[in-house]
Amino acid sequence: MSHRRVVVTGLGVLSPIGVTPTEAWNNAIAGNSGIDRITLLDPTDFTSQVAGQVKGFDPVAHFGAADARKSDRFTQFARVASLNAWNAAGFADTPPDPERVGVILGSGVGGIGTFEEQMRIAMERGPRRISPFFVPMMISNMACGQVAIDLNAKALNYCTVTACASSGHAMAVALDSIRLGRADVILAGGSEAPITFMALGGFCALKALSTGWNDRPTQACKPFDRDRDGFVMSEGGAILILEELSHAKARGAEIVAEIVGAGMTCDAFHITAPAEGGEGSRRAMINAMHDGCIDPGSVDYINAHGTSTQLNDVNETMAIISALGQENAHRIMVSSTKSVHGHMLGAAGSMEAALTCLALKHGVVPPTINLENPGEGCVLDYVPGSAREADIHVALSNSLGFGGHNVTLAFRKYTGN
Repeated sequence: MSHRRVVVTGLGVLSPIGVTPTEAWNNAIAGNSGIDRITLLDPTDFTSQVAGQVKGFDPVAHFGAADARKSDRFTQFARVASLNAWNAAGFADTPPDPERVGVILGSGVGGIGTFEEQMRIAMERGPRRISPFFVPMMISNMACGQVAIDLNAKALNYCTVTACASSGHAMAVALDSIRLGRADVILAGGSEAPITFMALGGFCALKALSTGWNDRPTQACKPFDRDRDGFVMSEGGAILILEELSHAKARGAEIVAEIVGAGMTCDAFHITAPAEGGEGSRRAMINAMHDGCIDPGSVDYINAHGTSTQLNDVNETMAIISALGQENAHRIMVSSTKSVHGHMLGAAGSMEAALTCLALKHGVVPPTINLENPGEGCVLDYVPGSAREADIHVALSNSLGFGGHNVTLAFRKYTGN
């Protein structure tokens, strides 16, 4: 494979901790939780009643009433985050050749809110009252299709659907696609709007969500802590502009970080549980380091998947130790930003990648909040409580999904070389 270098030149974020990259970053490093009691629906009858919601989002203000009615909330998140990333990359006034611009976005559940709403209409009023926009609003690829329409992006365009690894896969294949010369610029990331009756109910039935902190929402997500009891579901979107290096330099773009490698594996083990010892995640990290020509001893920071579930946190810890070696694993910093923004499902990987890029740029590692008593087997430096200034140059970001999907992305601080 041709190793054309790929850099990040724009970020767009809509999240529980902020609707701009700067706002999200400032809240992440300050340890300000965006998790609260659910208001998008009445949570009274659910065992888990907390979530990370995007606050103050008004689709009508962005799209107008008519357009807003024709798109699901997850598509709206993707469109706004993509436009913000596009503008941040400097393309508003001087867009690139549209035939060299691609869009690859991930979503775990797509337009589930639209599906539920139209199902209620069909049951109450009959099938003839189903909206003609039902299908294009529901299908998961509509976010990337609509973003392409908005920005006139005419190169490769598709959706990755691998549960909570969805946007991780989107960025990994975007990296490969630019290396292969299929595009010069790709909008990559994901969006999710899963705080709905059925999605919340389904994850509650699965016993995957935190239920013991409904009266203390900001403490509900506690990765690697002894008292963790499940993940906290969140919504939002995060988009990164990936761009071939010489293309970015020729137009004088500001470079946030360099993406140097990706590893993608499958556990082939269980529909929801990780492979024992984090075996699949271990191989994803090793493959990402190999792809990026990274020695394990040069890794400074890992943004962990860190879901605050019993199985994930200990198995991911074991995977890190196995992939990097005991000495390196205990030297580096590991944190889970899910502790502040919750689990954005298909958008989690790109949200965490964005924060990882900003950590490299600013020399600050975001903390894992709510970590007071490390759980059994959670033996690494998880940067508990407070952010830490550090001159970090190489970072990994892990994304793991139901079905055994594992993605690791490798980033490097861009120094102009």
